[in-house]
Amino acid sequence: MYDLIIVGAGALGTFHAYHAAKAGLRVLLLEKDRYPMGATVRNFGQAVPSGLAGRWFDYGRRSLEIYRDIQAQTELTVRANGSVYLASDADEWTLVNELHDRYQQLGYTSELLSQAQCLDRHPVLQADYVRGGLYFPQELSLEPEQMIHRLIAFIQQKYGVTYQSGAAVIDCQSNYNGAIITLSNRERYQASRVLICSGHEVRLLFPEVLAEAGLVVSKLQMLLAEPVAGLSLPGNILTGLTIRRYESFQQCPSYASIATPPQLAALKEWGIHILFKQAVDGSIIIGDSHEYADATRAEDLGYHTQDFINELMLAEARRIVRFPITVRKTWAGFYSQTPDEIFDYPVDENIRIITGIGGKGMSSGAGFAEETVRQWLNVSV
Repeated sequence: MYDLIIVGAGALGTFHAYHAAKAGLRVLLLEKDRYPMGATVRNFGQAVPSGLAGRWFDYGRRSLEIYRDIQAQTELTVRANGSVYLASDADEWTLVNELHDRYQQLGYTSELLSQAQCLDRHPVLQADYVRGGLYFPQELSLEPEQMIHRLIAFIQQKYGVTYQSGAAVIDCQSNYNGAIITLSNRERYQASRVLICSGHEVRLLFPEVLAEAGLVVSKLQMLLAEPVAGLSLPGNILTGLTIRRYESFQQCPSYASIATPPQLAALKEWGIHILFKQAVDGSIIIGDSHEYADATRAEDLGYHTQDFINELMLAEARRIVRFPITVRKTWAGFYSQTPDEIFDYPVDENIRIITGIGGKGMSSGAGFAEETVRQWLNVSV
């Protein structure tokens, strides 16, 4: 008998397990695959609250504290190298200045950088691309393919979380003791509460819920470039298209009056914005693009990547940086999202579905999970 069973061991599910177990609850964390394969391991590995708005910014700030706290206890691959947004024209520079002013009022440290300062920090930038920048020294980088495995190992060792991979849940129902789940091998587990954090795969358990949820699946294309001898790209590097896309900039006074330049129209059509994040081994993650489909028709997005989208991203990347980009591999990532910020649905008093956090999971999931555990399970975290 567990206090809490969590279905889905991505960042959202695992951070809920962390906070619940830290509060003294008996937790079972289940993952249908041999190891997490979804959005948690297919992203940039950036914790950038600066790009978020509203309560998600607050969750993001708290998430930075949680990452640092865990990193002080175990190697979670957290690197405190900050984030920089590079403005490429006057409109983007206006937004950067407005966001800087806003964060000054909120007490979130940021520093405006001149073109010369940007080029001094990152000599590989194309000088004619950079108008100026906005630097956030407190933001973090992580290794997306390693972090979740290390977090799962940590909560097992430190807090006694029971973790099972290759454990596909085929049924979940409330009963007189709380809720019971059934695995594909017919094993059953009982808990007071069950939390489902399985992305749009919630359709496997509650197809009728998914049909009414309004969830959308986003398909992203990303690339990994080979290391370049002597190249150092510290921190998270976000560019002009990111400034034109991220929620925090959409809150700025001038955002509504800014038009898309003709040369960026094709990039905007495919939801492309260019970010760079160098991994520990020197390779560089570059991306990404966005295509969308209703979660009930996620298969329509396909499993393939499209070469012309990769070429659009590479052309823009080469407009920004001067180092040679040799692609090692490409991949598609998928995450669910909703116009309502997140899909948080109580099936009944014992079973709850939380999914659709969109691209905010790595930056704000840890803080969001902490509040959910505190309020839903009525424990002190």
